[in-house]
Amino acid sequence: MLRVVRHDRGAHRVVLILEGRIVMEWADMLEEECRALIRSGYRVVLDLSGVVFIGPRGVDVLSRLGWAGIEIKGCSPLIADLLEQEGITVTRTIEDMDDTVA
Repeated sequence: MLRVVRHDRGAHRVVLILEGRIVMEWADMLEEECRALIRSGYRVVLDLSGVVFIGPRGVDVLSRLGWAGIEIKGCSPLIADLLEQEGITVTRTIEDMDDTVA
């Protein structure tokens, strides 16, 4: 299961905080939601700090979303390494974590 919490950050920026597993139909749902936000003119940031597992379909979806301009951040080091090995850009810096919710 994948839980998605949306936080609007200004007029055209939204952070989606993800918790759980990015697999199968949940990956497809995430891609549809992100693409709808992009079509509506939003800049989308994915916070993967609560993600514990990403399956092959999830990796494919995150790759396509990265190419579409969506920023991926907040990953555990293990997940960040996995995504980077697949050619997916991940923001690893801590100084820009104002997008997270306390």
